[in-house]
Amino acid sequence: MMARALILTLLLVGASALAEPVPWDSLTSQQQQVLNAFRESWDDMPEDRQQRLATGAARWSDMTPDQRAAARQRFGRWRDLSQDRRELIRERYEIYRDLPPEQQKRIRENFRRYQQLNKERRDKLRERWRELSPEERKRLRDRMRDARERRRDRRPQ
Repeated sequence: MMARALILTLLLVGASALAEPVPWDSLTSQQQQVLNAFRESWDDMPEDRQQRLATGAARWSDMTPDQRAAARQRFGRWRDLSQDRRELIRERYEIYRDLPPEQQKRIRENFRRYQQLNKERRDKLRERWRELSPEERKRLRDRMRDARERRRDRRPQ
């Protein structure tokens, strides 16, 4: 059951745009082992779900024990979120996925910098953000975007 839930979590991040059926017999023995809980319902499953599960099972099989432990931990945190919070995260991921690659890269870099801050500093920033009104948040985002653009324009080409 845990493997089934874990595979579903792994699939939240990536879905194949091609929705072709994946015959059970075409899965590797490792994929079949990971997906055994789906064996009986496999042929009735939508093709895109088969694709996502097969991809997730392949990733799972390639993970080290430490990576699997980390994935289980992430799944536990995901499972503990409310349905509304999960839906919000899915919506934001869709928005992120539609951004140009340079914006995605900037977001990833900013998040890495944020993660490198000590806990006290992260908590302080988070609290300051929560205290802002929606209008103040928008102004701050706009100012930060404008500052980035000015820095980019000053760089030698």
